[in-house]
Amino acid sequence: MSVAPLVYLPDPKLRLVSAPVERVDDETRALIETMFETMYDSAGIGLAAIQIGVAKRVVTIDLAGKDEEPAPLAFVNPEIVASSEETQVYDEGCLSIPDYYEEVERPAKVTVRYLDRDGAAQEMACEGLLAICIQHEIDHLNGVLFIDHISKLKRDRVVKKFEKARAIGQLPSFPRRDRRGGDEAVEA
Repeated sequence: MSVAPLVYLPDPKLRLVSAPVERVDDETRALIETMFETMYDSAGIGLAAIQIGVAKRVVTIDLAGKDEEPAPLAFVNPEIVASSEETQVYDEGCLSIPDYYEEVERPAKVTVRYLDRDGAAQEMACEGLLAICIQHEIDHLNGVLFIDHISKLKRDRVVKKFEKARAIGQLPSFPRRDRRGGDEAVEA
C-alpha cells in the first residue's frame, strides 16, 4: 500500500472519461487500497481513480469523522440507476481542487449499481452525504468536476487561479477548512 500523488486542476486528465474495469482482480484491489491510503492521507471523504491518474471506473468513499472508526466503501464500475426528484444543496469541495468550496445542488437520493471488491454485483440506496459524495465521484469518472455545476463566471475564476498557480509550480490558496471535522463542506 502506498500514497499516490493527486492530480490537480487544470490537469486535462481530470476531463477524461474513465474506462470500465473488465474484471475485479488483485490489481483492482491494490488500486482500491492505494486510493484509500491516498484519500486518508489527504483527509478526504471520497476519491475517484482518475484523481490519482488512473482512468478506471473505481471510487472509494469513507464518511466516518476523524474521531470515528473508518467505514470504507469501494465501488467498481458504479452507475446511478435511479435518482429522486427532490434535491439538496451541499457545500462541496474536491481533493483535486484543494481548499475551494461552492454550493452544489444534486438529487437528495440515488440508487447505485456497482461491483464490490470481490467482483460481486451490488446495489445501494444512498441519501444525505453519501448520495452527494457518490454523485460527485461518479462525475469524476465521466470527466465532470463539481465546478461544472456552478456559474461559468465562478468556474472561470477558479480555473484561472489554478492555471496561474500551476505556471509557477504552486497550488492556489483559499481559506482552509478541516475536511474530516464538523464542517458542512464536503471534499471528495
